[in-house]
Amino acid sequence: MTTNITLRLSDVNSRAAAAAVAAGRNPDDVAVIAVSKTVNRDCIRAVYDAGHRQFGENKMQELAKKAAHLPDDIEWHTIGHLQKNKVRLAVQHSDLIHSVDSVQLLRRIDTIAGELGKRQKILLQANVTGEFTKHGVAEEALEDFLQTAIACANIDCLGLMTMAAFGASQQALESTFGTLRTCRDRLEKKFDILLPELSMGMSGDYEIAIAQGATLVRVGTAIFGARQV
Repeated sequence: MTTNITLRLSDVNSRAAAAAVAAGRNPDDVAVIAVSKTVNRDCIRAVYDAGHRQFGENKMQELAKKAAHLPDDIEWHTIGHLQKNKVRLAVQHSDLIHSVDSVQLLRRIDTIAGELGKRQKILLQANVTGEFTKHGVAEEALEDFLQTAIACANIDCLGLMTMAAFGASQQALESTFGTLRTCRDRLEKKFDILLPELSMGMSGDYEIAIAQGATLVRVGTAIFGARQV
């Protein structure tokens, strides 16, 4: 089983690099986040032993347990909707929180990071598709949201994150991911800051996301196989 996982990891890395080159980008500018939610530690360790260091989790108690038993040089990413009562665990264990989707959550992260003496790296989650079922702020609210993030004393905002619509066509995916990139470019110019990270793309569409400028792609099933329940 672990052999299959490492082969799939190699395939994902190769395809991600090829997508970057095809888009005229440096493959080193794209990182694959191995989404390890519900995956046991042995499988994570197999990916780690293959040289991978960036993993994504969306359940904070699960993340804390895994972090306690896996190597310290793993870079953990919080990728799912984060409840305010789980912020302390997220800040304790996460190198980057991708899914900051409200001012209330932003301020909670800032407060907890201050208490823990940490500068927490985050991304602002944008709801580009306008779907009611998706978290994130609307495109037109991003400017005010970023301004609030910049004012936080214990937060470094590195960029934006979004999720595409399930089952979207290639054209729709290109539009969603391209819109996020355009929003990022506009915000950089408006605030005269760098927002280097764009977290977008998953197992079924990460190559399209890379073509549209993704720097972080969140890939789970294509590496670990079907989810364990």
